[in-house]
Amino acid sequence: MKKIKSNLRFFLSRVDYSTQLTAISLVVMLISIFIVGLVHGSISGYIQALLVVIAFVLFIYLFLLLGEKAGKYTNNLQYRIDRGTDNSFVEYPLGILLYDDDKQVQWVNPYFVEKTGIDSVYSMNISDISSELASFVDDDEDEENHGKHKTIQIGNKYYLVQVQTELKVIYFMDITHYSKVEKRYENNRSVIGQVYLDNYAEITQSMSDRDISNLDNYITNELSNWASREQMFLKRIDDDHFFIVAYTGKVFKMEETGFKILDAIREYTSQQNVPLTLSMGFSYGVDDLNTLNDEAQKNLNLALGRGGDQVVVKEIGKKARFYGGNTDPMEKRTRVRARMISEALQELLKDSDQVIVMGHSHPDMDVVGSSLGIRRIALMNNTPCKVVIDPKTIHTDVSRLLQLINKDPDIKNDIVTPEESMNLRTSNTLIVMVDHSKQSISINPSLFNQANEKVVVIDHHRRGEEFPENPMLIYIEPYASSTSELITEMLEYQPKNKKSVEKIEATALLAGITVDTKSFSLRTGTRTFDAASYLRSVGADEALIQNLLKENIDSFIQRNHLIETITMVGGQMAVCFGENDRSYDPVIVAQAADTLLSLNNVEASFVISKRPDGRVGISARSLGKVNVQVIMEKLGGGGHLTDAATQIADVTVDEAKDQLIDVLSDSSKK
Repeated sequence: MKKIKSNLRFFLSRVDYSTQLTAISLVVMLISIFIVGLVHGSISGYIQALLVVIAFVLFIYLFLLLGEKAGKYTNNLQYRIDRGTDNSFVEYPLGILLYDDDKQVQWVNPYFVEKTGIDSVYSMNISDISSELASFVDDDEDEENHGKHKTIQIGNKYYLVQVQTELKVIYFMDITHYSKVEKRYENNRSVIGQVYLDNYAEITQSMSDRDISNLDNYITNELSNWASREQMFLKRIDDDHFFIVAYTGKVFKMEETGFKILDAIREYTSQQNVPLTLSMGFSYGVDDLNTLNDEAQKNLNLALGRGGDQVVVKEIGKKARFYGGNTDPMEKRTRVRARMISEALQELLKDSDQVIVMGHSHPDMDVVGSSLGIRRIALMNNTPCKVVIDPKTIHTDVSRLLQLINKDPDIKNDIVTPEESMNLRTSNTLIVMVDHSKQSISINPSLFNQANEKVVVIDHHRRGEEFPENPMLIYIEPYASSTSELITEMLEYQPKNKKSVEKIEATALLAGITVDTKSFSLRTGTRTFDAASYLRSVGADEALIQNLLKENIDSFIQRNHLIETITMVGGQMAVCFGENDRSYDPVIVAQAADTLLSLNNVEASFVISKRPDGRVGISARSLGKVNVQVIMEKLGGGGHLTDAATQIADVTVDEAKDQLIDVLSDSSKK
């Protein structure tokens, strides 16, 4: 009886609730049948009841036997599962690492040691294994990045890593083979390149046939040898144009060395007194060769728009990368081009009902002067024109100029605020951008959303990646001193039967040139003095300009206060900075950067300050040895080789200073 009770308890412990209920129901049914037999009291009833009892006992015995076998099977299965789990945790081909709250390694499985070769991990921090791994673990603790995978290199192997932060476990899957296949694929994707000899036509027009032939032979041989070394296909398709087919791996390698072919050709041709420079555009990222060719041409145009003597490499859909551009572009625009641009603008003016001209935010003298110049050109072609200026964001010199402009009712009525300009635009309005080509820094960026591609860009800064889509006319000359100089040349080709440039307009244009050339001491060429001479001939007042540009005492004190914070980086780069909670006028910051260049042993200057709009601005200047344009581009800005700037949002002055010093340190190493 005890054995039956024991087996019954074992059975009940091994079967689920539904099975128990079924067994109990069956027992109740059999007992009911037995009672019925007793009630009837017949022999057949007793025989039936006896058979039922025998069947019940047999059923119970078989059921208990089945339960015992089920129990043995379950125990065996549970043992195998537990043993398999333990063995897999140790022997499964997946690296496993346990760590504590301090990121110290607590345990690794043998597979991790076998693959990484790191056998003394228990006294190590995760960062000792890989700084990238430590960073990934920190990122995984953020809810936004939780549960993500990442490929991380440890030694000479690549692992797909996943972190379980709640358990403090890191899993490593060896994907070295697949990473090598992926890398081989990425390095062998097709690249289309375009190479252009920037000033070939200008140089060869005065050369003899023999000298041209010698120059052609040198260029062809040099580029052919370069293409052969880098395993590229090179084909000359015009006197000044080459076509390239290459692999991404070779282009990446040339990026690491900075495309030294540019320096080699420039230095040799300069020694031969025929200073020739190259511009290149490379594109990759899709399998459609036609698309790659179109994008390569756009990248070449971008390089040329930035002044030439540089390379633009861009993966389709990604940000462009720039190389070269380490010399000031030579003056190679011609009066023919100025006349052609002027005539093209006249045609656009005739097809427009009005013009709205605007410069960048916080306009300077060059913006105001060039804007008034465009207004005069529009009026000479019988097209109304409005100039957008925000009186709340102007410096002292521009404020003085506007006071003089307000005395002229005709010009005064054509000056509008950014808010007023929004209500002026029609479907046939021409938008003219002066002294900038980035919509984001325009005095009224919202106006571009309604421009319907009727946009003209006139600028003297190197073109950046941000640019209006499909403008109707582009006149970007990075080697010009100022936008005022470009527009002054265009004025000379306007209809002569119209009213000429007024005195205040000529003075504003000459003031723009004066400010941007630091009183004709920087970035001047023969065309600059020709433009200034023309403006003087139509009434520009130099004495008035000197009064406009006089500095306030407060500005003088603030500028010197910034200079007092000077810190030298890399031996020849001066960095100054303002306070985190004090804003400075951008013009004062620029003046401080200019002043620093007059100090001994300073080749480049950088002044950092909080702007009135809350962002942090950096004004950069150089004497030519340091390319401040490239440095500012790394911080989201741009400009010229010797004159550049950037604006950074959501940072303090100290944080911007740290970012700048990091960039300067990297640049000095190169």
